[in-house]
Amino acid sequence: MQNSGPTLQSSLMDWLNYMHNIHVSAIDMGLERVFPVFQNLGIDKPNAYVFTVAGTNGKGSTTATIASICEKAGYKVGLYQSPHLLVFNERVKINQDMVSDALLIQAFAKVEKARIECGLTLSFFEMTTLASFCIFAEQHCDVWVLEVGLGGCLDVVNVIDPNLAVITNIGIDHVDWLGDTREKIGVEKAGILRNDITLVYGESDMPNTIPPIIAEHHAKLLQFGTDYFYQQKSESQWQYSSAGVTLGLPLPNLSLHNTATAITAVLASQLDIDVSHICQALPNIHLAGRFDKRQILGRQWVFDVAHNEHGINFLLSQFLPFWQNYQQKQADAKLYLIFSILADKDIDKVLAKLVTLPIHKLFSGEIDFFRATPKADLQRQLANYFDNFIVYDNLAQATEQAIAESKPQDVLLVCGSFHTISDVLQSGFVK
Repeated sequence: MQNSGPTLQSSLMDWLNYMHNIHVSAIDMGLERVFPVFQNLGIDKPNAYVFTVAGTNGKGSTTATIASICEKAGYKVGLYQSPHLLVFNERVKINQDMVSDALLIQAFAKVEKARIECGLTLSFFEMTTLASFCIFAEQHCDVWVLEVGLGGCLDVVNVIDPNLAVITNIGIDHVDWLGDTREKIGVEKAGILRNDITLVYGESDMPNTIPPIIAEHHAKLLQFGTDYFYQQKSESQWQYSSAGVTLGLPLPNLSLHNTATAITAVLASQLDIDVSHICQALPNIHLAGRFDKRQILGRQWVFDVAHNEHGINFLLSQFLPFWQNYQQKQADAKLYLIFSILADKDIDKVLAKLVTLPIHKLFSGEIDFFRATPKADLQRQLANYFDNFIVYDNLAQATEQAIAESKPQDVLLVCGSFHTISDVLQSGFVK
């Protein structure tokens, strides 16, 4: 296997394009090809405290909160998340700052060299994840916060042994890879467990397949609704409580539920973290695309990456109170939806939830991604749920028209996929 790929002098985009094309499929579950390359790189036992976070939804908010609290406590923190919205560098951060193109290229070159020496091919996600581990190791990060990309057991992130595991929740998604029931999916996600570590589980309802795995690993379970709780007290304060502590805290920008799960994780760790670090972190955590409210062109926009039934339910639980409050101030406001989704998602379950919103008009278009739902399929599916909608060739056209038809007092909600939000933000009309 000869190396005819990019070099250290190549651009980041050259490397990303190359890595997209060296393996037969974009998603390839399993660690058989990854482990030899990982061991070749010599980073199989990082000298750091590792949080690994799996789950159907909420991983981004949870990992961002864990990382921010640890940073406020004085640790050097490597944060790995996926996918990105606008630039690849969003996936790999150190103390909240995206790493440079140069650092990424150096890491890609090391992973490529190791891959060739092992005589193996790796997927784009496998290559880029291993590169992030190289960066965190070389930059001597004290804490690694790792978001699992897909599932748990067979995801490349799982080559690293965590000190503490988090499962945010379990919903039905990625059924072709993970299974079609919460019980099957739970087994996959619980694959991030190791012996004698703590698992923070972010739901009160746990699939019955997970407790035996916890017992097998002699892991300690901290579960929402049993071991930790939260309650909003006012427009600016909320209360977190567990068996050991009750904290009055400032409201975060992100979901209280995911924030409570993250706090449980950091307090259960062996790290030196106290309430002052949590209070400093919470008001300053922002994560693009997670109930992300912005004023653009004089209009109120809300961006959310919700792309499955579980995620849409969570979005609605946040959006409906917001909309009711907004209408008290803008009684004549209309709600416009910009929506598109990938073809491997259950669009019917998503639309059945979205149709409950008081949507004045829906604008859609085909996502610029190989897994996009085609325009004709969007047209057909949307017609089953909405009367007032229009489907364009792409989301740039949909965004342009949504802006043209809306007025400054209106609200524009954008959801359905990371790629939906990315296409809208890069359309040139949202500035």
